[in-house]
Amino acid sequence: NHRTKSKTNSNQQQRHDEQRQATTPTASTFNSNTNKMGKVHGSLARAGKVKGQTPKVEAQEDKKKMPRGRAKKRLQYNRRYVNVVTGLGGKRVGPNSNADKVA
Repeated sequence: NHRTKSKTNSNQQQRHDEQRQATTPTASTFNSNTNKMGKVHGSLARAGKVKGQTPKVEAQEDKKKMPRGRAKKRLQYNRRYVNVVTGLGGKRVGPNSNADKVA
């Protein structure tokens, strides 16, 4: 069983080598004055096409930055535990709730 596998592998290798030799061109088949390679990128005439046709959007006004680090934790603590907003039945109201504005 082991010997038959090695024979089939060597046969496959021989076939593969023969196919590669048949498909690989020799040095004489290459012609130096013809370019058989494909084009890699488009012409430079189209450079910047997308940026040029994109509509200009005005820059937005800078809004105030959110605090970071210790200051952000302080803000969270104050929102959650110090200025607790309660809704109907004494339940705490979520941060996205419009319950206080419905009245």
